[in-house]
Amino acid sequence: MPDYDLFVIGAGSGGVRAARLAASMGARVAVAENRYLGGTCVNVGCIPKKLYAFAAHYQQDFIDSAGFGWQIPKPAILDWETLKNNKSKEIHRLNGIYSQILEKSGATIINGNAKLEGPGTVSVGDQSFTASHILIATGGWPFVPTFSGSEHVLTSNEIFDLPRLPARMLIVGGGYIAVEFAGIFSGLGTEITLAYRGREILKQFDSDLRAHFMQEAARHMKLLMEIDVKSIELLENSKYLVNFSDDSSATYDTVLYATGRKPNTKGLGLENTAIVTNNNGTIKVDDKFRTDEPSIFAIGDVVGHMALTPVALAEGMVVADTLFGDGRRQISYDNIPTAIFSHPNLATVGLSEQAAQESYTDIAIYESDFRHLRHTLSGNPERTYMKVIVDTATDKVLGMHMMGSDAGAIIQGFATAMICGLTKRQLDATIGIHPTAAEEFVTMRSRAR
Repeated sequence: MPDYDLFVIGAGSGGVRAARLAASMGARVAVAENRYLGGTCVNVGCIPKKLYAFAAHYQQDFIDSAGFGWQIPKPAILDWETLKNNKSKEIHRLNGIYSQILEKSGATIINGNAKLEGPGTVSVGDQSFTASHILIATGGWPFVPTFSGSEHVLTSNEIFDLPRLPARMLIVGGGYIAVEFAGIFSGLGTEITLAYRGREILKQFDSDLRAHFMQEAARHMKLLMEIDVKSIELLENSKYLVNFSDDSSATYDTVLYATGRKPNTKGLGLENTAIVTNNNGTIKVDDKFRTDEPSIFAIGDVVGHMALTPVALAEGMVVADTLFGDGRRQISYDNIPTAIFSHPNLATVGLSEQAAQESYTDIAIYESDFRHLRHTLSGNPERTYMKVIVDTATDKVLGMHMMGSDAGAIIQGFATAMICGLTKRQLDATIGIHPTAAEEFVTMRSRAR
């Protein structure tokens, strides 16, 4: 008899969820982790990033409060050490919760690097374990291109614990990680330059949403588009001279690279199995997340469907149910909402206008661009933007997009409605909560185009 029914490699959100559910179904489960319980999300991703995003908004809130009669002593000073220490305490608490979750479920935690030695064998250090089934949930890892001076850059793994808050920072990248950290550090008081080799950041989002966001972002940071870094030099004063592809140069205290993530499979021993990888390095799986090695499954960022923690959780539950349940659980990647905790927030669910045009003959676009009620007194020029995309043939809502305060929380509710087949007629029939920004979604009557 094998040592375990299921051996999970990686104690991130997806791996822990699969292990916990499988153990609750009576399976003998082990989880191997070589770094920290909770994976990227808990330790160097969603949680610390959102905590820092909260911190970053206080500066603007202090400024906005003056219009409401509050007199805040100036200047308001951020204690960087307090923020870092309190963040670390919260992550330590969450690490403990993940440990308790696994232990209470009956799963065994094994610390160390796990390597596949064959279809049913895993080694961790000098120990060897056998399992009927193996689940790979090792996530992704930041990617930094190699160039002269690339050894001087930081990634999202290291950026939370800088010894001091930098006065000037260069962030290279155009995805959600780059955009979020640009907003965070700008809000904390750092002078930010965001450089991207493309013409527009956030290329996977709706073009109108991107355009409105870039207008807002330009008020908080310097945007350099269609540019790349040629080299970085460490100066005697511990600053960095960055030479750009347009032959310009500038000096920064910190350089952050947010240029994508790669599947975390190095040293995993995939070559000892029949597992096949895609061109981008992700592991090839079927709709039940089974690899080409029938006893081995893979979920989360390492398979590359959608790099979102809730998606990894859902995928983990599918695997546990497939192996130890009735096998009926499925996951749909349609209408999965997502948010960027930028400044201001962005959130979206469903199709962009461009994607809708490719799949539908005639679509209707509804838009609203307005100044939030709170800013009529605060004096803050920030705008809120909303967009609804509708299939005119069926009246079905195909996509909803928002830029503005609490965009993620607002879109979450509409995502549920879209999964239930929301139509524009139903949106129009919904009574809005007044006065809120969310009511704009149910009061757009005039078709923009």
